[in-house]
Amino acid sequence: MLAAIPRPQRLLLGLLLALLLLAQIDQPYPAIAPLQHIPTALLLLLSPWLLRRWPLSTPALFCIVLFLALHTLGGRYTYSNVPYDDWARTLTGASLSDIFGWTRNHYDRLVHFAFGLLSVVPVAEIARRHGGLSRRGAMLAVVGWVLSVSCLYEIFEWLLAIVAGGETAERYNGQQGDPWDAQKDMALAALGALVVIALPRGRADI
Repeated sequence: MLAAIPRPQRLLLGLLLALLLLAQIDQPYPAIAPLQHIPTALLLLLSPWLLRRWPLSTPALFCIVLFLALHTLGGRYTYSNVPYDDWARTLTGASLSDIFGWTRNHYDRLVHFAFGLLSVVPVAEIARRHGGLSRRGAMLAVVGWVLSVSCLYEIFEWLLAIVAGGETAERYNGQQGDPWDAQKDMALAALGALVVIALPRGRADI
């Protein structure tokens, strides 16, 4: 099946697989890692069949792989503990939290925004190529996809908190004490999609 996938796409999948494997080395949160990484591993396993059944352009696949790469990095550190302040301090001598006055880790906000941003090209392409929708219909499909998936994900986190409870749920959900975390995450995902759709280049890609 892999032979039927264009070489640039095989390379993208290979890079994601390498990142996923690297994320397991000296895993700092082994109890949470399966929840974070098993879905990505399953998608990689199914990707040859999925891409053969529903082919995508390389730019569309790149958007999906980039989002999953961001998620894989966040999953390694349970999102709330991604050490971007340490990285920034090493490179510049100052942390991002100090510069912007942040009091929480915002990596999860970045990934929710990126979900909306990076959904536009692949979802619109699927809607037009495989769903036969018009450009306007594809734009609506993108917004509907981002809002519905964001909503379902937040419901999943809520159910996980009920079932798992305690430290496992807190580390996975990463609310960091914010009672409006779910609403902010969904709003950022929608904003990411709308930003791309509003840009002339983004509308051209749709």
